[in-house]
Amino acid sequence: SAPPPPSRPPPCPSARAPVKLLTTEMLAKISALALVGSAAAFTAPTMPLRSGASSMQMSAQGNAVKVAAAGAALLVAAPAFAADSAAGEKIFTANCAACHAGGKNSVVPDHTLEKDAIEKFLTGGFNEKAVATQVTNGKGAMPAFGGRLSDEDIANVAAFVIESSEEGW
Repeated sequence: SAPPPPSRPPPCPSARAPVKLLTTEMLAKISALALVGSAAAFTAPTMPLRSGASSMQMSAQGNAVKVAAAGAALLVAAPAFAADSAAGEKIFTANCAACHAGGKNSVVPDHTLEKDAIEKFLTGGFNEKAVATQVTNGKGAMPAFGGRLSDEDIANVAAFVIESSEEGW
């Protein structure tokens, strides 16, 4: 029998078995739902503001729901955030370390996460934005994580990669 034809290096193992973490975005949504639920449970009697003015009533429950809805809108809206390298390390460990443990690259060995390799090979150079773009869109054997991780998680991973590269892994 003939030997099998040569093939490309296998894709990163994390491309086949994504790990779903409880992201900051998910926690914000859960918090908003809990806040709205607790506000809805709050009830207080309504009373007229002045004698004979039954059409204008003050409702503590209505006000609480409005405050909760405003708070939920702030939590769920896409906030500007500073990247968190410590959170990025956890996400990196769960999603990237299969191919990039210790800043290495098990698929394309010279394309490591060392500062000089990032400067040489990464489109956009050595900065968090360029790393985030690579993680989001993938390239070559590296899968895209844009559909699996939130923008905040990707920004956190980028911060971790840049910080670790500057420190020499």
